Amino acid sequence: MDQVEAKALAIAMDALIQEYDTERQFTAADVCHMHKLWLGDIYEWAGQYRQVNISKGDFSFAMANRVPELMEKYSQEQLAKYTPCIGLDRQAVVKALSEVHVEFELIHPFREGNGRVGRILITLMALQAGLPLLNYDLFVEEYKEEYFSAIREGLDRNYTRMEQLFTKLIENSFASSQAY
Repeated sequence: MDQVEAKALAIAMDALIQEYDTERQFTAADVCHMHKLWLGDIYEWAGQYRQVNISKGDFSFAMANRVPELMEKYSQEQLAKYTPCIGLDRQAVVKALSEVHVEFELIHPFREGNGRVGRILITLMALQAGLPLLNYDLFVEEYKEEYFSAIREGLDRNYTRMEQLFTKLIENSFASSQAY
């Protein structure tokens, strides 16, 4: 299943890069569309908010009955504030990506694929900001535990650790893109 999802993710990412231009102000509906485009041929519930409560280890995400309300608030606050992600200096972009990503991951609106959909959204925002395609290899492998800690710190609206991680991610992505 991982291989099927990975192949579908690559296809969806290519399509979404073509679909959304640099002027797009993303909404919760766009995030649902991203999820459905990626997983729609695999899961019938793709693109729909989850109806079950979920947790990872000892960490519980938002209650399922609150997801629609939280996603609407997320759309009005983070997405309206930070997209389109253009005309910002590097530090402002890092701040935008960090807050948007952490708040999305805390809601965890879907049954499956929240981390990858969050990365799709962040990648599209980075492209709006003129950054290269983000290379998450180092981010996912080397900084996994630090990443989870950064998400948990977001409960207190503290995005500092995620900003540090995104700074490394962007530097790594620039280095990767110049290697080709």
